Parts: sequence; structure tokens; C-alpha cells
Amino acid sequence: MSAVIKGQYSQLEQLYKFRPMQIDDLDAIMIIEPQIYPHPWTRGNFSDSINSGYSAWVLLLDQKIIGYALLMMVLDEAHLLNLSVAGAYQKQGLGRYLLEHMLEIAKNHHANNMFLEVRPSNISAIALYENIGFNEMAIRRNYYPAANGREDAVLMGLAL
Repeated sequence: MSAVIKGQYSQLEQLYKFRPMQIDDLDAIMIIEPQIYPHPWTRGNFSDSINSGYSAWVLLLDQKIIGYALLMMVLDEAHLLNLSVAGAYQKQGLGRYLLEHMLEIAKNHHANNMFLEVRPSNISAIALYENIGFNEMAIRRNYYPAANGREDAVLMGLAL
């Protein structure tokens, strides 16, 4: 993390801690996930990701999980699979903090690019990603389940 970014997060670092996600964390994660997504990941999605060796992290406040993210590495590309902050902790800069952490993880794994999909209806997430420097690359048609069938995904990418 650059000195400028590190300085911006010094107060956050005092309160919030990162650690690798463990199977034992899934009970807490499965409380958060359906509260913030209309079509949440399943427990199996998370356990499969952990068991597959994906880089999975939790964000803690006083040992309580308040956020999490999962990253899949394929050769020199990082694919952000899930980035979530519990509803009560949103709009406090923690999504950006978590995303910056995952960017550092990707760089440490020698990734040249990071990719992600996001629902076009998730305006705040798109704004976060664009603010970090992600650019829209393509639209994946009918990617996400939705109340009335399927919703497209915006594929975004960032050169690291």
C-alpha cells in the first residue's frame, strides 16, 4: 500500500483488522450476505471458494466480522468474486478500505490486472470501482439472477 493510501487509512487500521477467512466464519457471513444481496451467495459458494484456495479475507471490528472479500487468481489476473460490507457499516469508507486490501493481495500475487462483475443497478459499487480507477470493459448479458429473470453484469477491469 502506498504511503499516501496508508496515511489515509491509519485511523481505520486502528479499529479494523483483516485476517484470512476460515470455514468457521461462514455462520457470521451467512447472516450478512442475505441482508445485503437480493440473490446472495450460498454457504457452499463460500466454502468451495475457501477449499479451492481462493484468497478470502474478513474485515473485523472488535473480532466481529463486518465485511469480507474473495479473490481468484488465474495466472497474472485477479478476479474479485465478492466484496461485501454489512449494511450497518456501509457508507463509511470500509468498502474502499476492503477493496484496497484486495488490490494489495492481487499485487502480492503478481497480478497485472483485476477484473470484477457488478450489477448495473448497484450504482454505489460502480461509483466505488470507478473512483479507484476501474473501467467498464463489457456487458455480460443475463449474468445475475434477478426478481424478473436475469440481470446483466458490467465487467470492469483495472491495470495494476
